Amino acid sequence: MNDSPERAQLRRLVHGLLITVAVAMAWGRIGSAQLVVEPDMYRDNNAPEAPGRKWPDNRPRPMATFSSNDRSRWVTVRTLVDQGTFVVGHRDPSAISPTNKYGDVGPVFEDGWQTVDKVMKPGTNEFYSTKPPLLTILVAGEYWVLKHLFGWTLEDDPFLVVRFIVFTINGLGWLFYLLLLAELLERFGATDFGRLYVMTAACFGTLMTPFLISLNNHTVATVCVLAVLWLLATTEEKPLQWWKSLLVGLLSGFTICNELPAAAFAGVVGVYLLWREPRQMLCFFLPGLLIPIGAFFWTNYLAVGQWRPVYAEFGSEWYRYPGSHWVPDPSKRGIDWAGLRETRWHYAFHVLLGHHGLFSLTPIFLLSFVGFFFGTWRLLAKKREPGEGHTPSWGELPSTYYLFPLALVVSGVVIGFYLVKSDNYGGWTSGPRWLMWLTPLWLLAMLPVVDRLATHRAGRLLLFLMLAVSVGSMSYHTWNPWRHPWIYRVMESQGWIPY
Repeated sequence: MNDSPERAQLRRLVHGLLITVAVAMAWGRIGSAQLVVEPDMYRDNNAPEAPGRKWPDNRPRPMATFSSNDRSRWVTVRTLVDQGTFVVGHRDPSAISPTNKYGDVGPVFEDGWQTVDKVMKPGTNEFYSTKPPLLTILVAGEYWVLKHLFGWTLEDDPFLVVRFIVFTINGLGWLFYLLLLAELLERFGATDFGRLYVMTAACFGTLMTPFLISLNNHTVATVCVLAVLWLLATTEEKPLQWWKSLLVGLLSGFTICNELPAAAFAGVVGVYLLWREPRQMLCFFLPGLLIPIGAFFWTNYLAVGQWRPVYAEFGSEWYRYPGSHWVPDPSKRGIDWAGLRETRWHYAFHVLLGHHGLFSLTPIFLLSFVGFFFGTWRLLAKKREPGEGHTPSWGELPSTYYLFPLALVVSGVVIGFYLVKSDNYGGWTSGPRWLMWLTPLWLLAMLPVVDRLATHRAGRLLLFLMLAVSVGSMSYHTWNPWRHPWIYRVMESQGWIPY
């Protein structure tokens, strides 16, 4: 297709419009972020045996935090800056009373700060967050600046502090993410429709959209992955500069710190660089990779006095103290106990095609997996084509050709990891959040498939339908990402959920 400068300029203007709308919508939601008390999640207080939570007797404290997940980080940020400790609470036998069965006291037990994502360190009666502390420390650094510059505190000004920090992390990160993606689509794309379709999907049809209003590790990791792809793609025709190699390593390592299975992504990036530019990989990428990983373990030691991450203690006495949410009990209900009431095959089905399904909630990603195989086939075909009188070696092929098989390997490893190692779908969440960081790979991989389908009317209709379902699913809970997807709610209303 003839891509004239005028055509490219018009396409960039459309990208700019999409980015402006998506970023402005996200900033508006961040600016009004607040936990909403939803009546349909609560039972009638006159029917104590009915399912659901008890309706509060008093008005809950207004907060801009949403769930146990983000509150676990926020309460640590608060104690770290305001009290100089990672301890978020403790168990005091002298505090036992009829309303305090175990004598638990501290910020994590205050109204608006409660979370089930906490552990009690054996032998100390001290409570800590289950979340790795590196990201929390970085957030605490920003909170420290806000507190000393403006006098804002999480105890007295939670809306100001939370919304401002989420804006700087997710709001600005979202703008950066979409700008980099637009540049990659210009490089990788072949048609106007394909580029604009993928940009529209990125703006409104992935899990990034609902999670932008809440502090979490997934959006951070997703932006890091896209930045790595951008750094690699923008230097495909010349050696990667030393500082870019270092930055690729730093970002890859920080992605691992936020998403442990991202070690698969860092691994394939490292192997690719070792093959293409071994000196850059060994001298700059590898040290860059190890710096955030070292910081991850060092900060974990500072927080809890051991190198082993707290979440690796799941199932031990760290989690199974008296009164813990995580003590197994056959009578307990809810998605955290799904593993007690369904087979591994049922779980795999719902992760991929069911109530928390990657492909049922965001069917646009079916295009990505078709693209993986289509792109791999193109890579092999290109290798067999004679070029300038000879068959090209693997090293002579553009780096973009390697996106597809490498992304397929990473996706397979990560999805397989969670199908084997998890059993609760990520808890209360609007989709398979553990897979969110793979989104940049999947968006780029769908490009050739979109181009092919768009040449037929039926294909275009299918693309529009997939996009509509994906955008609708991601817009279902715009006020709180820590809620069940619409498919889950439908199944729950029909009594099809056994937990």
